[in-house]
Amino acid sequence: MPHETIAADVAALNKKYRHHSATEVLQDALQELAPRKIAMVSSFGTESVALLHLLAISDNTIPVLFIDTRLLFAETLVYQADVSEKLGLKDIRILQPSRQSITREDPYGALRFTDPDRCCDLRKTRVLQEALDGFGAWITGRKRFQSGTRKELDFFEYDTDQNKIKVNPLAHWTAQDISTYMEENRLPRHPLIDQGYPSIGCAPCTSKVQQGEDQRAGRWRNHPKTECGLHIENPVQSQVGEKA
Repeated sequence: MPHETIAADVAALNKKYRHHSATEVLQDALQELAPRKIAMVSSFGTESVALLHLLAISDNTIPVLFIDTRLLFAETLVYQADVSEKLGLKDIRILQPSRQSITREDPYGALRFTDPDRCCDLRKTRVLQEALDGFGAWITGRKRFQSGTRKELDFFEYDTDQNKIKVNPLAHWTAQDISTYMEENRLPRHPLIDQGYPSIGCAPCTSKVQQGEDQRAGRWRNHPKTECGLHIENPVQSQVGEKA
């Protein structure tokens, strides 16, 4: 589909849904974007269960893509299995980088120290790009409050790299909204939350966050890197949103 067409669709969707709730955005996106084929991408991190629950009660047959980088916390792997079963999600697709690619590009497991961007590309970005072939849209759990780079996040974005639409139903939710929703629906918490990890990625690149720090301060600490590569902020997308 032409880039201009998708950009126009994104602008129209943001205009249409700018005052709607997360549930309405998600449920309508599942219907409106169904012809493009849509999937959810989830890290099964500290806040993921809220959006996964919304998906489960909307349509539990939608594919959920989970990237196991082979460097995740053991707690995350156990949590992923438990949450998927509890919510009755029918189509969980566990994605992993091939052992051949890791042997070829990161044989000693040191790439995360020397070039973390390449490590994320190897273990996440390329894996997801391949899995998203055939899908025209994908759902994420990103929210504006998570970091300064996300403060202008819209419900819908144009992913120019993959020529797809990204849907962010929880874009306007606050940390308190997430907490309240989880409590009201008795959703299980990631076991590492109580150990000081409000944002969780790969074990070697995630550290505890101190009081008063940005929620994502523990990700790639002491490194300018702020995103794994799945969600690089795109100024073209922001300009499209501003024109809506």
